[in-house]
Amino acid sequence: MSEVGLENMTNRKDSLLLNLFWLGFMIYITSYAISSTNQVNFVFVNVLQIIGLALLLPSAVVIMQFRIENKYLRTLFVLYIFWLLTVVIRGFSFDYDFLKQMLFSPMRGVLVYFIPLVVLIPLNAVFFRKLVGTILILGFCFLIFSVVSSRQLLFPVNYYLSQGIFETYSQHLSLPLGFILLTYIYHTNSRNLFALFLMMMTFLLAVLRARRGMIFLSFNILFLSFIVYQWINKTRVVRIVLLGFVIIIAAYSAMKLYENNRKDTFSLITERIDDDTRSEVETYFYRDFKIKDWIIGRGINGQYFCPGVEDAEGGISIYRSVIETGFLQIILNGGMISLLLFMLISIPALVKGIFHSNNLLSKAAGIWILLFYIYAYPGTPTIFSLNYIMVWISIGACYSQPLRDLSDNEILAWFKQVKPAKNVGSW
Repeated sequence: MSEVGLENMTNRKDSLLLNLFWLGFMIYITSYAISSTNQVNFVFVNVLQIIGLALLLPSAVVIMQFRIENKYLRTLFVLYIFWLLTVVIRGFSFDYDFLKQMLFSPMRGVLVYFIPLVVLIPLNAVFFRKLVGTILILGFCFLIFSVVSSRQLLFPVNYYLSQGIFETYSQHLSLPLGFILLTYIYHTNSRNLFALFLMMMTFLLAVLRARRGMIFLSFNILFLSFIVYQWINKTRVVRIVLLGFVIIIAAYSAMKLYENNRKDTFSLITERIDDDTRSEVETYFYRDFKIKDWIIGRGINGQYFCPGVEDAEGGISIYRSVIETGFLQIILNGGMISLLLFMLISIPALVKGIFHSNNLLSKAAGIWILLFYIYAYPGTPTIFSLNYIMVWISIGACYSQPLRDLSDNEILAWFKQVKPAKNVGSW
């Protein structure tokens, strides 16, 4: 068989495996998103999640290439994976309820500890086209689910249920669309407008539901996308000044709109804007943690003493396994060792992607890592979600010298399928 024939066969095999991988992921995540409404049969949801995992996990194992050529990344990555295994082992239980949570919960399950392994998936044109397709499909699901759940989102009877629905929909379905906006030059106008519409929709729903963390994150995605757009288009000083006036006028109009509707439409955000729901929880966390806990954490099922604080379901906690601060969540489970290893891996990747690359894809990857750090205080981004998967995809992309050396025209040809896929995943 000719070399071209072998390459085409390899591309078809990779395409099939990636289809299975992303299809399994979408089945798993959309099933979980639907379950947040509490209006579906949870046994049926769990069956769908099992089907999703049956597609996702084997295809991931087959498509991974277990080699990393960058010595720095290889050394730290092996140490990090080894440490994550110790985190999983510590606190692991064969209790039925625990195992069910580990398997079916993206928020606290075991799957999040396997996400760094996506660094081993080869980066090529097929991979990035499938990733973009997955992001768009999940965005479409966000739109459909939001319409179906519009009554619960806009006129909730149960505040905590409405909060959970919106947080789940946005975290798992809409926020990845920010990557489309950050890499807009590779996509059609219709895709970019679709992504922009849903990101704006996420921001507005966050305002109406008074989800300050989601307001902060969605705004930062939109703002950084705007900066990228201005940078790519080499905006002149005159346009920047005019744009400044437009922003000032828009901000003034928004403030007047808020003042005129603060007692009805924006009553919830008015009530919660000065609420401090974090300091008391963090104080209990600091009091309960000893030196050993700060160093190695308390394992996969780690908890801290936190009496009398209302949780996300409206109940009163005594011991909590979740703290709504991403950095502290990492420390709770894996200690400063987990956080330090992650930072040693991700910060150089961020710098390489943003400052030492020739294309927008690599720079967007660096920005996506930066967004993780921005969100790691007001939220908990270390969950089994496409957002966090894309952090590790971005890490792999930023360490890939061949990918960083490509021009925007070459990457644009990837998305237009002008030439065969070429692996650039030997970082």
